[in-house]
Amino acid sequence: MNLSLKANDWRTAVANYGIFIGFFGLIVALSLITDRFLTVRNLLNIAEQASLISIVGIGMTYVILMGEIDLSVGSLVAFTGVITAGTLTGGIPLPLAILIGLGAGFALGLINGLITVYGEIPSFIVTLGMLSVAKGLTLLYTGGKPVWGFGEAFKFIGGGKLVGIPLPVIISACLYILAIIVLNTTQLGRYIYAIGGNQRAVRLAGVKVERIKTMMFGLSGFFAATSGIVLASRLASAQPTAGGGWELDAIAAVVLGGTSLYGGEGRLAGTLVGALIFSVINNGMILTGIPTFFQYVVKGGIIILALLLDKKLRQS
Repeated sequence: MNLSLKANDWRTAVANYGIFIGFFGLIVALSLITDRFLTVRNLLNIAEQASLISIVGIGMTYVILMGEIDLSVGSLVAFTGVITAGTLTGGIPLPLAILIGLGAGFALGLINGLITVYGEIPSFIVTLGMLSVAKGLTLLYTGGKPVWGFGEAFKFIGGGKLVGIPLPVIISACLYILAIIVLNTTQLGRYIYAIGGNQRAVRLAGVKVERIKTMMFGLSGFFAATSGIVLASRLASAQPTAGGGWELDAIAAVVLGGTSLYGGEGRLAGTLVGALIFSVINNGMILTGIPTFFQYVVKGGIIILALLLDKKLRQS
């Protein structure tokens, strides 16, 4: 009996705190390896690098919590970035251009949701198709060339600072606070968890499951658009190839953060830490002279281990 209780305690501790313990251990290890790691400038650089993927990770977390997946977010980052940039260079005022970019991301995400839910096609297939569609639209719109020539107001979104903190970090933090409040304190948040846990039971309880799932895909597109706009501002140009592979980075952050790909379990705080861990690993490789291409090996290995651990915990 005691051994069983101890085993359950261990599994609960790993599920709830493993990601945070691992993050702290990684920071301690790198601070001992190189004295350039724990500097204010380097830590802000890590946070800024992680902010863009972490924003995409918000929408991805919502979708995965419902037992779905969104592989289109990387292409939506590029598409919404060039749409926003194109409207800006075409003389559209900055606030309206940003709204157009965000609306485009939300609309394509909504299409993902409508086809997945009402067409009854697996989200893996639907969003894989949208990945290609958005990439093609981006290349058609730009002719394969970057869009540039922005004013300073737009550049400030991705390159400015407030009280010494990069604006992308502040944007990411504000979005996470809002998203966590929605997920943890509202009825919508409870429905999201419940749909991932037992969709049939939630539907029988009278909840509009189809409407909620469709809306979450729309929000995933919205957050991808937010990241795309910030990225275009940060680079001072909208690259048609931007966001390549970001769908895998976002999924990796979500899975590493403890959200189950089976749905119904997870939290946004874990996704944020997951994004920070990958940013820290990449930064640590640069500081220690390890080839950055090795990060793909590390990332893939971590995803596989996280999935194996998730399956083991669920079976126990």
